[in-house]
Amino acid sequence: MMRPTIRFLRIGGVVVVVALVLAACGETSTSTTEPTGTTATSTTTSIAPSDDTSSTSTSGVDPTESSVTTTQPDVSSSTSSTSAASTSTTLPGEPFDIVPPNGTPLAVVGVSFDDVLNVRAGPGTSFEIVARLAPTATMLSTGEARLLPGSIWYQVSTGSTTGWVNSSFTGQLGAVDDVTSGIVASLGEIPTAASMLELGRIAAEARASVEPVSRITVTVAPTSGDLGEVTYDVVGIGDDAVLGERLHVFGQPDGGGGFSLMAVESQILCGRAVTDDGLCV
Repeated sequence: MMRPTIRFLRIGGVVVVVALVLAACGETSTSTTEPTGTTATSTTTSIAPSDDTSSTSTSGVDPTESSVTTTQPDVSSSTSSTSAASTSTTLPGEPFDIVPPNGTPLAVVGVSFDDVLNVRAGPGTSFEIVARLAPTATMLSTGEARLLPGSIWYQVSTGSTTGWVNSSFTGQLGAVDDVTSGIVASLGEIPTAASMLELGRIAAEARASVEPVSRITVTVAPTSGDLGEVTYDVVGIGDDAVLGERLHVFGQPDGGGGFSLMAVESQILCGRAVTDDGLCV
């Protein structure tokens, strides 16, 4: 069962509400988000049970066909070295004017660390996959967009390939801020957990929205050493300018295998544009 995501768009002073249905991760798999191709279970979590997480199939959010390591921030694989734009004279849907200008850097957001975002030859899941982007990859907008029933698709370029992605899994990266004190204050204590995955989830839920319900995704898998680390994307907070934030969570090992919160860095995720100071507008 698919859950609608509400996006608020401002056009000439009038707010337009667009209901988007997330198929999986970014388009993430052939099921509606397009799932992943790994055999591992997705670690995407949410405040309430949700169908937005990518599954473990062979196609990706519209996402993963093969496991994507967290050290690969760019294209995880590509099946075309030339333009992947559809050669058809008629594309599905209608032209959509609210789109980042040509050349605007876009980031993949809300895609699980073990999945990918599919880049397709045309706007829609019926088109072939021409490239796959890792959960922290970047791409460039071409300034073209199409409105389809239940989704908006952006045309993007990555390397030598041009194709289309579900806009629900894209955003613009803004400023980074330390939000540790705010999380501790909202929880009333320094949180502890048996694992970095759990500690990161606690931090992410402290920053998430309840109405609308945010989509919480593990975008960089947890690691441990002198410090534990994990990255979560929190997307969907009911703001037409701010999509959410990317949380880089640090934990202090407690000597017994668990962790206590040490620090949380937040990078804002913008939906329309970013100022030179990294603020969403």
